[in-house]
Amino acid sequence: MPTTHAPEVPIRDDVIRLGQFLKLAGLAESGADARALVEDGAVTVNGTSEDRRGRQLVRGDVVAVSLPQGVQAATVG
Repeated sequence: MPTTHAPEVPIRDDVIRLGQFLKLAGLAESGADARALVEDGAVTVNGTSEDRRGRQLVRGDVVAVSLPQGVQAATVG
């Protein structure tokens, strides 16, 4: 999933779970929405498809979501 813009979204701790980050970054509206995106294979982390909503992300990871309006991405900051 090529992306051209992945704004940095700051996190408070050293790590954050994928489902939490999807909500924090505005890539998912709710936990249920985040779960559906991950289960549908619409989420990549650093260019690799990710099917674990509990995956631990660290600063610098790039999360992209394929949505009907196009690919949206955010960088863990």
